[in-house]
Amino acid sequence: MTRPIRVFINGFGRIGRSLFRQILTTEAGGGVEIAGVNDIAPLETCAYLLRYDSVYGPFPQPVEAGPGWLTAGNIRVPFHNEADLRRLDLRDVDVVLECTGRAKDRHTVEAGRHAGAGHVLISGPSSVADRTIVMGANEDELGDARIVSNASCTTNAIAPLLKALDGAFGIDRAHVTTVHCYTGSQPTVDQPGANLERSRAAAVSMVPTTTSATDQVTQVLPAFRDRLSVAAVRVPTISVSAVDAVLQLNSVPDGDPTGALTDTLSDATLFGLTRDPCVSTDFRGRTESLVLALPETQLMPGGQLRLLGWYDNEWGFSARMLDMARRMASRDT
Repeated sequence: MTRPIRVFINGFGRIGRSLFRQILTTEAGGGVEIAGVNDIAPLETCAYLLRYDSVYGPFPQPVEAGPGWLTAGNIRVPFHNEADLRRLDLRDVDVVLECTGRAKDRHTVEAGRHAGAGHVLISGPSSVADRTIVMGANEDELGDARIVSNASCTTNAIAPLLKALDGAFGIDRAHVTTVHCYTGSQPTVDQPGANLERSRAAAVSMVPTTTSATDQVTQVLPAFRDRLSVAAVRVPTISVSAVDAVLQLNSVPDGDPTGALTDTLSDATLFGLTRDPCVSTDFRGRTESLVLALPETQLMPGGQLRLLGWYDNEWGFSARMLDMARRMASRDT
């Protein structure tokens, strides 16, 4: 687009604030302008949580708030406390970034469009979106969809990897375990919950749990429907997750497999590669969908390949949302 795309952030939680930070402070936010923010939490609380962040540290510019506005540095952004977006005028908005986590029904996801916005991009899985799109997997299928799900952070880490390696070597079958940091859906102390493992204190145990990634990945890559399984373990770290993948390849790369992986995973926006002996905190704030740890690569006789990749489940996912928002808005130029 010749002008910045205008986005409206609906929901100022972990992803909403990550998007806000990236747009105002990083290259990942280039060409994007914030038209407004909406959250039902008090403005002063939202400003405080932007100013001080336990994962990414203090906001690098002064943050102030006043009646109906939020200022970060020299940028003043309208701020709303509206439960129903239909009551706002969003006719100057290209894309609503729907980050409330409540986009479970069509009435909710259509609210931004009814308020006048051109598109809605949902920050998570949604069965009521027009389409689920993952950059690096099926972005060419966006078509004319106006309400799009950006899938999950784990799906954004797994799907591009599988597509790239399937195209290069062929994958007969794959199993992926996501080793995921704890999130706000888990309690800090033991308390009753529908899922017994998830009812345990998040910061003191590794917690086997369910994941939507199998369904999400096979939705964007239908060819993997009978070739993929995904399991999940939540671990007591506050940010950055990993995927541990075991793939049965149809053709085996010659020589050192890390060289073939470097050639195959060449899209620097989606993939990072490291030869260093790193740990999870080293990847905080990385914008790639997945950073492959090359020293962890193991290729067994017969074509069984084991990979480990890191992903910042908030920061990298937010970067892909901005990429998708640009792609959606570009259709109107």
